[in-house]
Amino acid sequence: MYKIHPKTHFVGQIYQYLPSCQSTNDEASALLAHSDVVEGLLIATDNQTGGRGQRGNTWEAQPAQNLTFSLLFKPTFLTATEQFWLNMAVSLGVHDTIAPLVNGDCRVKWPNDLYIGFHKTGGILIENTLQGYNLAWSVVGIGLNVNQTEFSYSTATSLQQEAPLPNGYDRAGLLTMLCEKLEKRYLQLRAGQRQVLKADYMQTLYRYQQETRFSTEDRTFMGMIIDVDETGRLVVAEAGRTHRFGFKEVSFVPMTSE
Repeated sequence: MYKIHPKTHFVGQIYQYLPSCQSTNDEASALLAHSDVVEGLLIATDNQTGGRGQRGNTWEAQPAQNLTFSLLFKPTFLTATEQFWLNMAVSLGVHDTIAPLVNGDCRVKWPNDLYIGFHKTGGILIENTLQGYNLAWSVVGIGLNVNQTEFSYSTATSLQQEAPLPNGYDRAGLLTMLCEKLEKRYLQLRAGQRQVLKADYMQTLYRYQQETRFSTEDRTFMGMIIDVDETGRLVVAEAGRTHRFGFKEVSFVPMTSE
């Protein structure tokens, strides 16, 4: 695939490339059975045949066009109820990489998708293991649409579609930058800089403080995102009332302009 040499302390310093695999998250999870596994290990592939997303969705990616990889983190400083802080840090790390390439037109869509304009360009799937009340290991899977320009879903896009380059994007350079930005945000989290992470996350949150149509299991309503609470629930205001939604309990309804 390609060689990377990120300027990091540990993220991406040990790198495994698989020409093809079902899921880099599965491959990374399997390594946790070995006592010599190290934090920051990166597993990447050019052809992920069974990539997974949030809500049980699949991740569509043409071979050798995009970035599909997983990282191992050891956030033992977080309790199980604090795991969304890792989502924030990872989402921001990806955002920090993408935003300068598209003139800042990048948003984090709760809980952890990356959007350019009204279209999805990246997704994050974090799978945690516990030791007592704290996280033991986290497998962070990231899919980023880079040079692919044709999708079976009209809601998908890529960097090359939104900000085309004559020869496409250098995926090795992007992966290197992602390692560096992700480590920076993770170290902020490990240092306890939660106020910084929360402020930056809310500033980049898709449709924050905008009238938005939402859908739950039994109804559709207009509301406004006003916060994301400590456990990662989306806080939505509706006609003077406040609702808190966990994963899979609410979804965005595309607006007419989308």
